[in-house]
Amino acid sequence: MGQSAKRSDELARQLYGRYRRPLLGYVLRAVRGDYQYAEDIVQETLLRAWRHSDSLEPEQAGPWLYTVARNLIISGHRRKEARAPEVPLETDELPSGSDELDHVLQAWQVAEAMRSLSHDHRQVIVELYYCRRTVSEAATVLGVPAGTVKSRCFYALRALRGALEERGVTEL
Repeated sequence: MGQSAKRSDELARQLYGRYRRPLLGYVLRAVRGDYQYAEDIVQETLLRAWRHSDSLEPEQAGPWLYTVARNLIISGHRRKEARAPEVPLETDELPSGSDELDHVLQAWQVAEAMRSLSHDHRQVIVELYYCRRTVSEAATVLGVPAGTVKSRCFYALRALRGALEERGVTEL
């Protein structure tokens, strides 16, 4: 590690130790208590100080740090103001096709979950529920005993339910 890098790292440690808390308090007040955003501003401010370590001294860095933080707050505010306002989507205002959209989304979620099942489990579900075959018909098509179809169906549905829950689908 070169001398310049050591100086940069030492300056960053000193600035962090000395200015982080007061800078965070200043920024928190300016951003009306948004802690996460305030942390981001302080982190960016200290990163910029690290990048300018060749021209900063810890004892005189305070005004520079507060100016950088203030400018970052103002820039962030301008970005938010320049963005078009977000319009909340209310479920009462959804078009009548929303039921069809829900159906398509549910079908997609089930299809994704079906891909995670074993081949045998997927076959049983397809034969019984998609092709609407009876257990004995499915057994004939799959070439396995009816008891095996029932058993696979039980375990396949349990695995499918688990796969859907993993994807955040709790009810269909």
